[in-house]
Amino acid sequence: MCGIAGWIGPRVENPQDRAARMSSTLRHRGPDAEGIEFLDLNTGENQLALVHRRLAIIDLNAESNQPMHIDDGRLRIIFNGEIYNYIELRQELIDLGHHFRTRSDTEVLLRAYAQWHLSMFDRLSGMFAFALWDAQRHELILGRDPFGKKPLYLMQSEKLLSFASEINALLSSQPNAQQPDLDAVHEYLRWRYVPGPRTLFKQIRKLNPGSYAVWSQGTVTETRYYTPSDQTDLTEDIDDETAKRRFLELLDHSVEIRMRSDAPFGAFLSGGLDSSAIVALMTKHSDKPIRTFSVGFSEPAYSELPFARRVADHFKTDHCELVIEADDLIDHLPKLVRHLGAPVSQSSDIPIYLMSERASQDVKMVLTGEGADEILGGYPKHRAESLAGIYRSLVPALLHNNVLAPLIRAMPGASAKFDTFARSAGERDFATRMISWFGAMTARQHGRLTGAPANCGNQRNNVPFSSSAKASHLRRALFFDQTSWLPDNLLERGDRMMMAGSIEGRMPFLDRDLVAFVSKLPDRYKVGWRNGKLILRNSMANMLPEEILNRRKIGFKVPVAEWFRGSMRNYVHDHLCSSQSVIRSYLSAKYLDQIVSEHAKGAADHEKLIWALLNLEIFHREFELGAPQ
Repeated sequence: MCGIAGWIGPRVENPQDRAARMSSTLRHRGPDAEGIEFLDLNTGENQLALVHRRLAIIDLNAESNQPMHIDDGRLRIIFNGEIYNYIELRQELIDLGHHFRTRSDTEVLLRAYAQWHLSMFDRLSGMFAFALWDAQRHELILGRDPFGKKPLYLMQSEKLLSFASEINALLSSQPNAQQPDLDAVHEYLRWRYVPGPRTLFKQIRKLNPGSYAVWSQGTVTETRYYTPSDQTDLTEDIDDETAKRRFLELLDHSVEIRMRSDAPFGAFLSGGLDSSAIVALMTKHSDKPIRTFSVGFSEPAYSELPFARRVADHFKTDHCELVIEADDLIDHLPKLVRHLGAPVSQSSDIPIYLMSERASQDVKMVLTGEGADEILGGYPKHRAESLAGIYRSLVPALLHNNVLAPLIRAMPGASAKFDTFARSAGERDFATRMISWFGAMTARQHGRLTGAPANCGNQRNNVPFSSSAKASHLRRALFFDQTSWLPDNLLERGDRMMMAGSIEGRMPFLDRDLVAFVSKLPDRYKVGWRNGKLILRNSMANMLPEEILNRRKIGFKVPVAEWFRGSMRNYVHDHLCSSQSVIRSYLSAKYLDQIVSEHAKGAADHEKLIWALLNLEIFHREFELGAPQ
């Protein structure tokens, strides 16, 4: 796991200083080694700069440092990530006549390109972002893994293309790029994250997941090489025992190859089904106790530490627990907004960072349960989406909007979940509904806050809304999650929070072969009336304790709703309601005050919205940005 950066195009002033600044901003991603290389192109007219920071996990020797080159420099690479099937690919390439000087997956990647060119992407099992220079073709290839586990940001100014693992590295090279994008701000307020390829900075964009870009003679072309199978309506019927056996085989193999490491490793354990399943399978492939790490809160209703401890005891892991308070959130939030280069979209990011920081004292890599919900239908919205389809076929839109939805919201004891269902279930427009399930506000609230209409599409990337209209409600929702919510929110946050703690996270549920198999399964293997992820529950029936196997999904929830009314009340007021607030200059100050007041008094639950607004304000302050134009 590492950090990469660089540029290609016309020569720049003080390239050594620019490269050093980019490297310095990425040090937390790779504290073990630094590499910087410059190449003159076109007899010095153009220049290629390659910057690398290394966190050594595979082949710890210095000769595996980067930039790495083969064939007398014809191919050069800087690479962030891991190729899990590098051992198998290495042997295949040796059989084809290739010779290796290292044991690294980086050299495997280089020689795979030499052998198969761009078709190599179909052979890679891993998470990656890389820049590869092909001197013979005079092309720079920028590649990103199928689900976007590893980030890659691009910035083009005239003929110069810059790239980096994190936004801050690009800003350090061109400080004048700190121009906020108002359209992206509006999207953030509706979605709770910025959908790709946009970022909150006008000049910086993401390379889409499952894509590669090729720079050639100043022109950049982007190609998508992978699209999740849930885009289609194609499924295969299969008997229960065969499905369960094959699923477990694939998941077990995915766990096993992700345990390949020359450095110490462990697992993040929440006590939920997903992470517990990963720990259960890890114990099969280790003759030593697995190191596990859990985080919780002093508020018992929110802390899952007892469940994590139950799993740790069951599998006799070397277990570590961390308890955090509201002050931890206040102390670390500004720093993490800067690390992310964007608002921290969910409060659970802070515990992930603190757990990563603690885990990095003992290990360099952890396995996690991310991705299970997005491929197996684990969120309550996945069950609700199927039911809501029936609801919409029976209830006219007028009746829902004017009668039933207001009644649901007005029910005694109605919670934020009731409100989400009330506004989402009757929504006929697919794009609006997908955003509404997880979004921070309704279109009406957005209008009151911004004075602008809420656009729920994504004009720059329609892929999340491109699923087959013949596919089931569940498949369409899963496809949206896999191509938007997962890469642009969950994985982006996870990478940045874990790397801020200098630790690598690997996600067995997002194995390409496993995802392809699960996609072929009919919906009944994923979602039932009471629970989701049915095939996972059935497959782990003989491995996990009963109370873990059949737990209702809680989610990793931080008690910020209570903290906003208590220990963080003044903090929220100072950021959103004081004269120092930047966002009050372009959002409705009156409505901001109303939102904060209603939540503080307990008259409404505005947890998601206040968190989104608080982080937007911190984002402006950390990057010293004025109101976007």
